[in-house]
Amino acid sequence: MQGMIGKKVGMTRIFDKETGVATPVTIVKAGVNIVQQVKTVDRDGYAAVQLGFDMCAENKVSKPVAGHAKKHNSEPTRITKEFKLDSADEKLECGQKVSVELFDDVRFVDVTGTSLGRGFTGTVKRYNFHIGRMTHGNMNKRARGSLGAGTYPARVFPGVKMAGQHGNQRVTVKGVEVVGLDPEAGLIYLKGGIPGRNKGVVYVTKNNSKI
Repeated sequence: MQGMIGKKVGMTRIFDKETGVATPVTIVKAGVNIVQQVKTVDRDGYAAVQLGFDMCAENKVSKPVAGHAKKHNSEPTRITKEFKLDSADEKLECGQKVSVELFDDVRFVDVTGTSLGRGFTGTVKRYNFHIGRMTHGNMNKRARGSLGAGTYPARVFPGVKMAGQHGNQRVTVKGVEVVGLDPEAGLIYLKGGIPGRNKGVVYVTKNNSKI
């Protein structure tokens, strides 16, 4: 199995016992993922597993979601995500529970989440544009400035960097180092920051290209 679903808890730091060096880490609570469905090459044309996260009562989800879980002898969950399998021969059963021990021998992972939404922002904050000088009566401090020529072509070309919605997008950070695991608490410790707000849902997958 290539990945799991988790929830970003927050950040802390871990001290190396020998050197005393502090490493900033993000804590992801993956807890227990439950297998909702196993897809096979013979039946579905490809091999994958459908995992559920954040188990809840049947009356807390829609009837299609509850029916899907009942059909596959699983439990209803608020979040469902499909992951590739390590190999088509991997044996999994519906209702089986998956823990963070999946990443026991994994050093690097890719983390996908929804970035923080910053609303409608200007070009200085959104694209790191320079501000105007603060002296000599300059009135253009944070304004964007010209968007192009006037008479010709008499229009603004598509793709010009302007003010607009900033953040609240799907972001994937690749090659995040796994600092440690806590199987009992269902926690994954990842070096540095990852996308999203605290309590936001993230998808952690193995990075097979980086060793």
